[in-house]
Amino acid sequence: MALLEVKNLEVKFPLRQGELTALRDVSFSLDRGERLGIVGESGAGKSVAAFAILNLVSRPGYISGGKILFEGRDLAGLSRSELRTIRGNRINMIFQDPMMTLNPVLTIGTQMIECLRAHRRITPAAARQLAIEKLRAVSIPSPEARIDQYPHELSGGMRQRVVIAIALLTDPSVIIADEPTTALDVTIQAEIMELLLELCEHNNVALILITHDLGVVSQVTQRAIVMYAGRIVEEGATRRIIDSARHPYTQGLINALPERTRPGQRLNQIPGVMPSLMDIPQGCAFHPRCQLRIDACQQQLPAYSGSEHARVACLRVDEQERAQ
Repeated sequence: MALLEVKNLEVKFPLRQGELTALRDVSFSLDRGERLGIVGESGAGKSVAAFAILNLVSRPGYISGGKILFEGRDLAGLSRSELRTIRGNRINMIFQDPMMTLNPVLTIGTQMIECLRAHRRITPAAARQLAIEKLRAVSIPSPEARIDQYPHELSGGMRQRVVIAIALLTDPSVIIADEPTTALDVTIQAEIMELLLELCEHNNVALILITHDLGVVSQVTQRAIVMYAGRIVEEGATRRIIDSARHPYTQGLINALPERTRPGQRLNQIPGVMPSLMDIPQGCAFHPRCQLRIDACQQQLPAYSGSEHARVACLRVDEQERAQ
């Protein structure tokens, strides 16, 4: 049995103009210790999927269909007290901006100790010692001194290391990292991703990495999901997707990587923009931007073809593969 299973997940947001469907028929699984990447442009539904797993979808949004099974238990059906034993304990999340995650008026130590005591029967002294050990594990120098500092006294990279340390405090089974390096300098991003990968491997923690950067996904994850307009369009082993993407959208993302362009040339880009979730085109949502579209793409929602962990939603995928 998979550690985490998301089955036919649907999330909606009631608006004055009508209901907006942010996620449609999203299904995937995660095994213990596995590293899964979720990729797509802004507005694809990546972060909504992460928040839905933890039942943190902001009101008036709600989970309108599907199941989220963690060790066989449906998280969407748990009470608040039952969910608390999992959220922030067995499943933890690392957000984009550490300054928005950390409380600016509390010391690092106070926040870490509160987190531990919310989920463990532990004395303040023991919690402080464990917090220092976790700070040391994420390579923060002089953790005995840093633990009594406030977030504003640390650099951006150090703050993100603190956030990672907090995520590891309760020895979780799953960490969801939502664009964990977006707010950091380029020089620090690689260090943070390398640290996160090392810690997950060392502690056998499953990782869901949400990002728009296929380059990061190729270095960190074992399996990848590509999302577009609230729906999964391709899933498979990360290396296979990078080397031989099957969906035209995935191919466009890969071709847009800077390393795919010669020095001095214009960067490749996918024409057009992501459609509004209030006005998703009929048929394949990607067809207005797709150079391989046919008339059927404008009418027919493509079904998934392939196996459970190597699937694609494109009407022309078989034709493309025969031509190769």
